Amino acid sequence: MSSSSSSSSSSSSSSSSSSLSLPGDPPGGRRAVVVWSAGVAVYFVAVIFRTSLGVAGLDAADRFHVNASALSTFSILQLLVYAGMQIPVGLLVDRLGTKKVLTIGVVLFTAGQLGFAFSPSYEMALASRALLGCGDAMTFISVLRLGSRWFPARRGPMVAQLAGLAGMAGNLVSTLVLARLLHGVGWTAAFAGSALAGVVVLVLMLVFLKDHPEGHEPEPFPHRGAAYVRKQIAASWREPGTRLGMWVHFTTQFPAMVFLLLWGMPFLVEAQGLSRATAGELLTLVVLSNMFIGLVYGQIVARHHAARLPLALGTVLATAVVWGAALAYPADRAPMWLLIVLCTVLGACGPASMLGFDFARPANPPERQGTASGITNMGGFVASMTTLFAIGVLLDATGDDYSVAFSAVFVLQAFGLSQILRLRKQAARRERERLVASRVETVHVPV
Repeated sequence: MSSSSSSSSSSSSSSSSSSLSLPGDPPGGRRAVVVWSAGVAVYFVAVIFRTSLGVAGLDAADRFHVNASALSTFSILQLLVYAGMQIPVGLLVDRLGTKKVLTIGVVLFTAGQLGFAFSPSYEMALASRALLGCGDAMTFISVLRLGSRWFPARRGPMVAQLAGLAGMAGNLVSTLVLARLLHGVGWTAAFAGSALAGVVVLVLMLVFLKDHPEGHEPEPFPHRGAAYVRKQIAASWREPGTRLGMWVHFTTQFPAMVFLLLWGMPFLVEAQGLSRATAGELLTLVVLSNMFIGLVYGQIVARHHAARLPLALGTVLATAVVWGAALAYPADRAPMWLLIVLCTVLGACGPASMLGFDFARPANPPERQGTASGITNMGGFVASMTTLFAIGVLLDATGDDYSVAFSAVFVLQAFGLSQILRLRKQAARRERERLVASRVETVHVPV
């Protein structure tokens, strides 16, 4: 892809007014949908495995005889590996391409799910979740890169939201199907059986997935060891849009992630006195809300690019208000209507976190998209990991006082919000400059 074409692509992703694909944009079409769907299927299964502990938290505590802090270590270690792998995975995707990285990811997260099924001890189960987190880390950035290679840049926000939608569908399968399998056939059969899905998507990916369409091969960029890696990371980090994207992801994603990944079921059952069936229905509501709001946010941002920040800030504010109302309710237990509102609002957290990539994408050229996405994606998982740990420690310290423990959410929201407000003007100014430069370069093509 020529430099003028690259600039055209950046311009298109930054302007909601453009309705036509620019020269050099990927063509999209049916073939793109088939290829992209193969990659999304991998991410779909990865999320099933990632969130499987969310419906098995109480069972895991009984199986391995652990308290709240030790139980949270499962998810913390998994997210620690995931977050730590984001920048290396971004560099790998930029260098090796999507198919190779996704292949490695499928093998690792499938092995991790199998290991978790047969783990006889807490320590081996921890190692299995770490392996799963490593493979999971290779999926989402690869799918984002695949979308940018196969679809016109103007489709970027919607394609990213649809990828997130597929992930939430995986969460839905975990909540509905895996939960029933777990209580129907038992721990080992449920987790081992689910691991077969990894084998299926590996075959689909090897058959259908291709890194880029014909005639749209990326320019070869030199890869010179550690110096090149440092240059890629530094160049991505210097862009205020990358940092703003990371903090948007940090601030918006983690409340729902913490709720779905581990603490939602114990909170609803132990603190709110609900049955597991009712708690499962509320967790399902979070997922369904996420899927619906994701489509809405994707359509809004595709038409009105300036809506990114208001949507992100509005989601943070709404989440904080409803969380506060649920935790501070005068009675010992919040009424069902308030829990329904809480789970509906938490559904907006995932789509809002996807907006972080809409800040990072136009801030970086094609050869840095993987690295920039890795930096952005790291934000929410660092916040989730920190909150998971804080809640576990506070529950043990306060005798399972969920009101105190879940207040950790507000601390991280306040910190992330301060960073978003600090960077927003700088990122907007830099994005306008890049847009003007790309338009000039597109018009004045050297003869």
